Amino acid sequence: MSDGLSKKHRMDSAPDEVKIRISGIIEESIVDGPGLRFVVFTQGCVHNCNGCHNPETHSLEGGYLMGVSEIVKAYKKSGASGITISGGEPFLQGEVLAFLGEEIHKLGGNVITYTGYKHEELKKLQMENLSVMKLLHETDLLIDGPFILDARTLDKPFVGSTNQKIISLSKNGDSLLHLIHI
Repeated sequence: MSDGLSKKHRMDSAPDEVKIRISGIIEESIVDGPGLRFVVFTQGCVHNCNGCHNPETHSLEGGYLMGVSEIVKAYKKSGASGITISGGEPFLQGEVLAFLGEEIHKLGGNVITYTGYKHEELKKLQMENLSVMKLLHETDLLIDGPFILDARTLDKPFVGSTNQKIISLSKNGDSLLHLIHI
């Protein structure tokens, strides 16, 4: 069974030409992580979780392409404290999203990444897929695990089901975690 992750590991484009396939953007959100968040919903997902909140993001060919520079420009204007990368499945576009994360970090922002993969799976996948390692490196706070309809919760902040975990991957992540009352 394929994990759906691309085996290509390089970006051949100049930074201004780097594009991300997205489903949409929310420039101001308070429900996708602590503080005011700029949210990028990626397009394409291989998990097909029953009851998914964003089923329109599943098609790998759907959505539209948007340049990283365009996203960074909109982020700067938003006044958000950080970016949340959601989906779809962000790790299907790990390399370009890592580049986006790097640009946000240069601006003093933080990066939260939602994924349907478990953190343990990603740690294994990064050994054979450099793009996974790159996005993990640029992620401050990881919210992992597939959405499970039978475990749906409204009591745990920033997750959809009780199996999902909020994991700090950096000092910025530690600071974000302290803002969440779990």
